Order: sequence, then structure tokens, then C-alpha cells
Amino acid sequence: MGLISAIFGTPGTVQAVAGGVAQVAEVFTPSATRRMELSAEAQTAALAQLGAEYQVPPQGGFDRFVNGLNRLPRPLLAFGTIGLFAYAMVDPLSFAHRMVGLNAVPEPLWWLLGAVVAFYFGARETHYFRNRAVAIPSDLTARSPLKDPESPAPSTLIGGDEDNPALAEWRATQR
Repeated sequence: MGLISAIFGTPGTVQAVAGGVAQVAEVFTPSATRRMELSAEAQTAALAQLGAEYQVPPQGGFDRFVNGLNRLPRPLLAFGTIGLFAYAMVDPLSFAHRMVGLNAVPEPLWWLLGAVVAFYFGARETHYFRNRAVAIPSDLTARSPLKDPESPAPSTLIGGDEDNPALAEWRATQR
């Protein structure tokens, strides 16, 4: 330590040199603390932006009307299909004429209709599938072998040997 202070002078000079070396080292190896701070800031900013996107402003009459229209396709398709069956029973001749007209629709237009309907319902189903809550039965987690080594084996949780004679026989031959 005496040699360093003789070369550099006062302890303040040594601290300044050490600070400079630390800054140069951070150019080649980034500071883990600073990286965590930046990550936390980015996550906070992302959450704030997400929260701002989902703030629901008071809706006017037009917005409520459009939201109502967006909810109509599924009930209309369901009730319309049931209505077609009723129409076929009430007036079969007129129904047959209309079906002949549908038969004249070109195949690419049917493919387009199928794609629109599939994407509409597929997107809704995917949204609900991704945002579902997974329920774990409480009695299985309470007796989990990972949490409690004395818990019964999974076969006894499911039903055991008394429900499966073949399994009981196989286990008897294994002992």
C-alpha cells in the first residue's frame, strides 16, 4: 500500500484511479446491478403502458351500439341454423329453391366464408383457452409425494389394487 501511495500520491488519487478502472471494466463487462435496474425500469414501463391500454373510458351511445353489434354473430348463427331447420319443415318447396340458389355459389366463395367463420370463432376460442385458470384438486396437492414423502403412492390415490385385479396380480408377482 505504501508503494501505491508513493506512486499515485494521496488516497483521493487512488480512489479516482480505481473509479476510472471500474468504468473501463464496465465497458467490457456490464454491471449486473445496472442491468437489473434497467430491467426493472423496462418492466415497470411495460406494465404502466399495459395498464393505460386497459383503462376503460366512459362509453358513449355509439360505442355501446358497436359493442352490441360485436356480440351478435354467434347468437345469429346459432338461431339462424335452427331457423333453417324450422323453415325446411314449414315450407319444404321454398326451402329447396333457396338451397338450389346456394348450390350456385362458387366454391372459392364458400372457402372464404369458411375462413372468416373459422378465424372469428378460432380467435375467440384461442383467447379464452390462453386466459383460462388451471384448477388443481386440493386433495392431490395435499398428498403429493414431492411435498410429503410419507404420502401414499399415486396408484392408491387413483384407486389402488382393489379396483384392478390384474394390477394386484402383477404386483404380487413382482414382490
